[in-house]
Order: sequence, then C-alpha cells, then structure tokens
Amino acid sequence: MALLDSRSRAGYLLLTAVVGHVLLISAQVNAKTGVPILEAVTFGVFAEVQRGTSAVTNSIRGVWTGYVGLRQVRRENAELQRQLSDAQVQLQEQRALADRSRGLEQLLALRDRTALETTAATIVGSGVTPDFRTVTIDKGSLQKLKADMAVIAPAGVVGRVVVTSPGAAKVQLLIDRNAAAGALDERSRAQGVVVGTGDSLLRMDYVSEVADIVIGDSIVASGIDGIYPKGFVIGRVEVVDKSGGAYKQVLVRPAVDFTSLEDVLVVLTPTAATDAARETP
Repeated sequence: MALLDSRSRAGYLLLTAVVGHVLLISAQVNAKTGVPILEAVTFGVFAEVQRGTSAVTNSIRGVWTGYVGLRQVRRENAELQRQLSDAQVQLQEQRALADRSRGLEQLLALRDRTALETTAATIVGSGVTPDFRTVTIDKGSLQKLKADMAVIAPAGVVGRVVVTSPGAAKVQLLIDRNAAAGALDERSRAQGVVVGTGDSLLRMDYVSEVADIVIGDSIVASGIDGIYPKGFVIGRVEVVDKSGGAYKQVLVRPAVDFTSLEDVLVVLTPTAATDAARETP
C-alpha cells in the first residue's frame, strides 16, 4: 500500500512538472500573430468568461430596467386614471350646473311673462309614500306663503301649498289622489275637473259625452277653483274612452315631469275666483 502511495505521488509530481514545462514553453513560443501562445489561450478563456458574465449582467440589467420602467408606466397609468376620473366628475358637475342654469332661466322667463306676483322656491324634499304625492319647498310664511296658493313651473301647473312653516312649505302635487283642479280643453273649451290618480296620469272627470275632446288636445286650468290661474297648462289628452253614460272617461298626461322638478314659482296673486269669493257677503 505504501508503495502504491509513493507511485501516485510520483505520478502527480511528474504530471505537474510536465504541465509547468508546457506553460513555460507556451509563454516563450509565439503564435503566428506574435502573441505568446499562453497569453493567447489565457485571453481566449478569460474573454469567454467575460462575455458570459457580460451577457448575464446585461440580461439582469435589462430585466431590472424593464421592471423599473413597468413600475413607472403603472404609476403614470394610475395618475392618468385619476385625472380622467377627476375630469369626468368635473364634467358631470358642469353638466348639472348647466341644466340647473337652464331651468332657472326658464323659471325667470316664466316670471317675466306672467303678470302674476310670484316668488321662486327650490324643492328640498319629497313625500316618502306614493299615497301622498307632495314636495317640500324652501319658502314659507315668512315669504308670505299661505295654504291654497298655486305652484307652477315653466312646463305648467305643479300643485298647491297645503301647509306652511316660517321657512318652508309643503306642496300637494297635482298627481296626488286628493288633488283636483278646474280644467278645460284649450281648443274646444269643453270643461271638466282634473283629479290626481297617484300615478303618472291625471283623470279628467265630468266631461260630457257630447263634448268635443280628442287625443292630443291641450288641457289648461279654468280658474273656477279659485286656486290655479286660468290658462296655465295642465297636460295633454292621452286617452278618450266613450264607454257610454253621461260622461267620457278622459286621461291626461301631465305637462310637468314631476320626477325631475327642482325649482318652482309660488303664485302670490289671488285668482279672480278667489277675489270674487272674498267680495261675496
């Protein structure tokens, strides 16, 4: 066993000596280019190592740069999304403001057209049950509002004041089941009474079977109820049912869209019927 170990060490020493001689010879012998063979070989080996290392480094740098760039793009995208959301909110606000301005302009135009004394009011609340179709406005007894004063809008008749407080008032809409108004057909002058149904339509009662009234006719306030000024639009005839009997069944589509109502005018001037009633002993 000792003999084998000695031979192995001798072999390793011989191999080392041979490699050393090869390296020395390579360092002294030049290649065709004039560069020592050892230097050429060493350069080739290290060049490959450097090339591989550079490739790995560039790959890592590219991944990092892409990651950083992606994060930047994400930040920019988030900022653009925020700016877009802000712009959409501002656009909606501007649109709502424009709609409100148009509504107020129409209300002012109505006030200027009519000879009645009126006061503008804004709707601040509405009834919570469908059985009572009412709204609350921001004017009350301090602004001379009283019960049974008519409430109108640019499109037509809205309803009447039923309860007041110093700074607010409750308005019964014309579509309320307990609401009613004297009415007539603007074309034929056929008369009747418009009553609320609690729904989107009005019903015109007491229209004679022989009265000249057709679909599409405009229905206006007659003024005989002492509340609504004569001539203000109530709605348009949508259904005429000649089912027999002494009266026709007439359904009227209100001129006012009660679902989008925001501002109204309260009529402070008493109607002619009201004045006449006051003068009667």
